[in-house]
Amino acid sequence: MNTDHNIYIHVPFCVAKCRYCAFFSHACANPDWEKYENNIISEINFWEKMLGKICVPTIFFGGGTPSLMPVKTFDKIITTIKNKFNIYENCEITLEANPGTLDKQTLTDFHNAGANRLSIGIQSFDDEKLKLLGRIHNSAQAINLLDNANKLNLRVSADFIYGLPNETVSDVIKTCKKINEIGLKHCSMYELTIEPSTPFGKMNLHMPSNEEMANMYIAIKDTLDLARYEVSNYAIHGEECRHNQNIWDGEPYIGVGQGAAGRIFMNNTWYEQKGANEKFEKISNSERAIEKLITGLRQVRGVIIDTDIKDIINQDFITKHPDLLHMIENNRLATTEKGMLLLDDLLLNLVK
Repeated sequence: MNTDHNIYIHVPFCVAKCRYCAFFSHACANPDWEKYENNIISEINFWEKMLGKICVPTIFFGGGTPSLMPVKTFDKIITTIKNKFNIYENCEITLEANPGTLDKQTLTDFHNAGANRLSIGIQSFDDEKLKLLGRIHNSAQAINLLDNANKLNLRVSADFIYGLPNETVSDVIKTCKKINEIGLKHCSMYELTIEPSTPFGKMNLHMPSNEEMANMYIAIKDTLDLARYEVSNYAIHGEECRHNQNIWDGEPYIGVGQGAAGRIFMNNTWYEQKGANEKFEKISNSERAIEKLITGLRQVRGVIIDTDIKDIINQDFITKHPDLLHMIENNRLATTEKGMLLLDDLLLNLVK
């Protein structure tokens, strides 16, 4: 019996690299979309030969800037997946988007081609901060894209970055109140991390202290009308990103495109995978269990305690620290509020 696999498709092209970005992407004014399309379709064909006619619960186009892609390229990729695999009737198909790249008609065309969820990289409602970050859009364009997406009844999420240079807790609260006012049903709130390889990494920025960052994190939870369901993700019930939840729960997924990573489950064996031929190596059940533990405990609903995870966790540590960890329904181990704040240290002690 074939195992369900979610699909992540990487689109590495951007109009311009943001100053904080360390992802695999590059600025390209005129990408060769025909070459990109052919490569992606070739990889999909490869996985069909490897895995057979698997079922696909979710498809996620990430980047880079997937909304730069011609709709006909997106349409061809979706059609190929439908021809090669069994897509769930309610398959969640997410397109990441930059507000500076999508007008109303193009968004409608993406929707008609199969996109039913939009993940918008807004990052800030402050135009000066957007300039600092190196974003190509302004706040008015972001609001306009949200309006257009809502008119199409698309499921919508937006990404925001907090902890910017010289930013305060009151700034973060202001952003959260704006999110409430707009009525977003899902958002991701990411703490700015300065990577040495980025332009920000080479600048002498005045960053908030660790204590200020922690206070911002607490303020987000206290201010948003949305419930936190993962360390950085908030949603009303039913609007969670199913693709990410599946990945965090340890379900198999295929990474399609250069640099895209996956975890393949084939012949009762786990494989670490990149692209079609960049990497394909067996990983042990215990290695995979540690990965599932790390991603699962980032969720408020915790990690499913399957046989492999049971083999690697320190049960004694759980018993002695009810203030950090507790069992909840559906055989899941979850952190308490205190445990979530101490997650990195907790994980070091939790694995045998």
